[in-house]
Amino acid sequence: MTTAMPRPRLRREPVAVLRPAGAADADAVHRLSGPFAREGALRERSAAQYARDAGDFVLAETARGELAGCVALCRRRDACGGMAAVLYNFCVAPGNQGRGIGSALLRAALAEAAAQGASRVFTATAGSGLLFLRHGFTAADESAAPVEWRASLDPARGSRVLVRPLR
Repeated sequence: MTTAMPRPRLRREPVAVLRPAGAADADAVHRLSGPFAREGALRERSAAQYARDAGDFVLAETARGELAGCVALCRRRDACGGMAAVLYNFCVAPGNQGRGIGSALLRAALAEAAAQGASRVFTATAGSGLLFLRHGFTAADESAAPVEWRASLDPARGSRVLVRPLR
């Protein structure tokens, strides 16, 4: 007689609630982002920078109010003079990855970019970029990206620039 393997315990809570960030969230976003910055997946930012740019962020929280992920979106003029959006500081806490939180954050950011009148959304990733590719992003020539944002990219990180048209 064989013994059945125990089934892993599944979380029975809603995946996440999305909400805009406020300056009071800066320390939590800084703590969430820190390990990703140390790994080279995100740029290092101070809690003060997160507080200053809080209006750019959408947060994902678990039903218990724990920060599960974040993404920031800012508008810039692209190299052709049109309005573009840039996604940055996109991360999901390791214990919450694979639960749809990244996709929910990305969909919210794309909807906000469209509502703001952006025709394209750019991002840079040092990772595989699979989530972005599944959501319609493709590799982009850096020269098409907003000049101000492009100048802030660190070549040492080996990031790839991706773009997604919105119209």
